[in-house]
Amino acid sequence: MTKSNEAVSAAKKVSIQDIKPYDAPAGLDELHGPRSGHVSLPPWVYWGPNTTFDVESAGIVTAYQARIQEGRTVDQVQILNRELLITIWPKLMMPPRVRQLWEGRFPELTATLPPTQQECSNDHGYGR
Repeated sequence: MTKSNEAVSAAKKVSIQDIKPYDAPAGLDELHGPRSGHVSLPPWVYWGPNTTFDVESAGIVTAYQARIQEGRTVDQVQILNRELLITIWPKLMMPPRVRQLWEGRFPELTATLPPTQQECSNDHGYGR
């Protein structure tokens, strides 16, 4: 393969996160998940070894990331809690398209971020 063919091939690379459809509810007020106790994720959302998470532990970040990235709206409204989501939003590591969708629809998610994190959020990167 010539260098020009390699450049064209590299430019056409598409990852699953570039084309995968993501879902989000119409409003954060639709999120009625628990604020305490445990949540269990179905296998189409999270296929890790432990699918049950304590809502009040650090593991809830993993559960929320999975639910937002892999869940349908019907799944999200049952598990996600509005107040908890706003609180842990800065800790969530998600693909740029997911972050753009949720922050574009729900500006209140970025309202509590420090200015430097708001700038990172506007860049739509994974990191925080």
